[in-house]
Amino acid sequence: MTMHKVLIIDDEPDIRELLELTLSRMGNASTSCETKAEALAALENDSFELCLTDMNLPDGTGLEIVKHVQETQPELPIAVITAYGSMELAIESLKAGAFDFVSKPVELDRLRSLIQSALKVQEDIPSQSQIQPHSRLTGSSEKMTDLRNTIIKLARSQAPVYIHGESGSGKELVANEIHAHGPRAEEPFIAVNCGAIPSELMESEFFGHKKGSFTGATADKEGLFMAANKGTLFLDEVADLPQSMQVKLLRAIQERAIKPIGEHSEISIDVRILSATHKNLAYEVEAGRFRQDLFYRLSVIPLSVPPLRERKSDIPELVDLFLDRIAQNWNTEVKALTEPAKAALGEYSFPGNVRELENILERTVTLTDSNTIDANELALPDTQGTIQSTSIPEASSTQDQQDKPANTGLLDNLADNERNAIVAALEENRWNRTAAAKQLGLTLRQLRYRLEKLDIM
Repeated sequence: MTMHKVLIIDDEPDIRELLELTLSRMGNASTSCETKAEALAALENDSFELCLTDMNLPDGTGLEIVKHVQETQPELPIAVITAYGSMELAIESLKAGAFDFVSKPVELDRLRSLIQSALKVQEDIPSQSQIQPHSRLTGSSEKMTDLRNTIIKLARSQAPVYIHGESGSGKELVANEIHAHGPRAEEPFIAVNCGAIPSELMESEFFGHKKGSFTGATADKEGLFMAANKGTLFLDEVADLPQSMQVKLLRAIQERAIKPIGEHSEISIDVRILSATHKNLAYEVEAGRFRQDLFYRLSVIPLSVPPLRERKSDIPELVDLFLDRIAQNWNTEVKALTEPAKAALGEYSFPGNVRELENILERTVTLTDSNTIDANELALPDTQGTIQSTSIPEASSTQDQQDKPANTGLLDNLADNERNAIVAALEENRWNRTAAAKQLGLTLRQLRYRLEKLDIM
């Protein structure tokens, strides 16, 4: 086991002793300081893998030390120790660059988990040359390069991140990348679409329930928070949460504890929260539909995902990626775009962003017999939203018209059966799309396509 050196900054002897003893039992060495001045001197004259600082010091604040570390040693993880109820100071320290925080009285399990995560971050810092090859975010544009670099920085923190961007821009993929490049990478990543859970089931889905706690509770159920324990919980379309659930979610985040329905005591949890929505969450707060205090907790660090129209130079790379993926999934030859088709995609605004591009290519590959795709076969909507061209033949005979109602009814029944099977799989897997896709024998991309096609969102 590697021995790490940790700087402790606290003027309370009991806290210093607790931290020193905990670190020693974990096989780490420590240096202790009582003041800001002593800490700054230690940081200048020695090297450390982690810094633990109290928020209140005789000659300054822990926040000042966080800012100093960010300016002089930005790769050094620093965690703050706050007084009970000082959530505003804890959030301010996270915004300033702190890795995480722990509240007094210090819980040993929480402290050990924080130390382990922080030291793992220090060991696993990727170089800039490693970022691009290991990212699933496709594109060489400046906006995407900046986004990938920001993700690496955010991955090293445990601060809540609010990801905002238009529908189809890749917010869930960004959240997954933050998780994958952080110390929780080997733990669960649980994604949930907050707008897809019926309001009457929401508390049970998030927090779980005990057998017999309500009608229909025939067995204990683990909620989303417990499923994501030690890992990351991604709240997609968080603006769709009803007000009653917003209150309960806020408490769970602040207290780092949940209470399953029917349980008598709270259960401590260790979950990093990432959230996203295509709506303007600040506007939702102003309109009274979203709690300001919850918005304050979720949006400690905001991250914007650029729409595809602002990074059109990435379209060729995305086209190659999707065409290769479609061919691999369907076991067919890779189709190629003609130059006019490439030009047409470059001129299109893509209101549905990357998801729309993928759907366009998937639809076109399905309907095109040749190995090349021309501009008219893309069937891109014009500025009025109508389809410019389509390869689907229209019914031309009386017999076709007579057959249409029966065919339509059959297709409706098939769609209903497919929808019921997908919803059942999602419910069984707590709306984890990756797990549901595996159960259904689909790729995640195929499931996403069917979710949109069947309007299951």
